[in-house]
Amino acid sequence: MDLCDPALGAHAARVAANAEAVAVRLGWEEPRLGSLRLGAALHDVGKVNVRRDVLAKPGPLDDDELAQIRAHPVEGVWLLAGVPSLQPALPYVLFHHERWDGGGYPTRRAGSSIPLEGRILAVADAFDAMTSGRPYRPALSAPEAADEIRHCAGTQFDPDVAGAFLDALDADELVWGAAAAAA
Repeated sequence: MDLCDPALGAHAARVAANAEAVAVRLGWEEPRLGSLRLGAALHDVGKVNVRRDVLAKPGPLDDDELAQIRAHPVEGVWLLAGVPSLQPALPYVLFHHERWDGGGYPTRRAGSSIPLEGRILAVADAFDAMTSGRPYRPALSAPEAADEIRHCAGTQFDPDVAGAFLDALDADELVWGAAAAAA
């Protein structure tokens, strides 16, 4: 994954740490937390099948490029499906871009029909995306990203998961930006 996009490894580590903090707040224990770590580490593996120029594009994506990006969850499942030891990662890989209101991808599931694994990863992934600079926009501050998560609870994000995430952020249990580099 690092060959595809050098930032993916650090992104996956931050997403894993933040998703674990949320899962612990929701009462998860081992071995479920181990599956979460695996799934978070691999959630973007499907991006190895996305052209590098698309991943690094500094401007808006055209329809074909957007379709490539939106295919990465299915591509990731396809890459991992034949490896028995990686089966616990599949719900994280497939469902991390679904939305509570059904407007996500790739399955357009809504509400509790989205596995909890995907709902937790969705918030952690979005926070890291917002607080990380991209070729097409600067990073938001953690408080700005928190406001966006609060605003999107009940539409983009499971409101209970978003609440647990915001509680973990308030308790200084999450990593982002420079803080993540030291973690």
